[in-house]
Amino acid sequence: MKKILYLVRHAKAEDRTAFQRDHDRELVSEGIMAAARVGRHLSEKGIRPDLLISSTAIRARDTGKVVAEQLHLDPEAIRLDEHLFDGGPKAYLAALNQLDEQPQSVMLFGHNPDISYFAEYLTHADVGSMSKGAVAAIEFENLQWAEVSGRTGRLLFSVSPKQLNDL
Repeated sequence: MKKILYLVRHAKAEDRTAFQRDHDRELVSEGIMAAARVGRHLSEKGIRPDLLISSTAIRARDTGKVVAEQLHLDPEAIRLDEHLFDGGPKAYLAALNQLDEQPQSVMLFGHNPDISYFAEYLTHADVGSMSKGAVAAIEFENLQWAEVSGRTGRLLFSVSPKQLNDL
């Protein structure tokens, strides 16, 4: 049985101000439009993940909501995981490894550099630094979520909002 993980870096957010917590930064209109473009692209490919998980940071959560709407999924069903904000790639792995076996596909919304490192850790592919709003799809063959670890996945595709603009 195959499992698919979609890693989505949050879309473009406002710059941090002196009195604002990094966690509370919101998407700018350009980021909202980019997240919608990526979500629409995924929807056109017939992608409908069984489970959505997001960092609790406003910009990641809102990217998730915009993408979910484009995928015709309930944005309120997004599971929030506080460890995905500044928890490092180990937090991403823990979020997957603790899942039960029901979801066959999972979409995870997070932050750089952790999400890019995590994609490379899982696939050993040269993903590089994922741009804001980008998504990487990773397939796992005959593994349970608890067995996912380094080099167990295969990169199916990676796409950024800018690449979708150029199509």
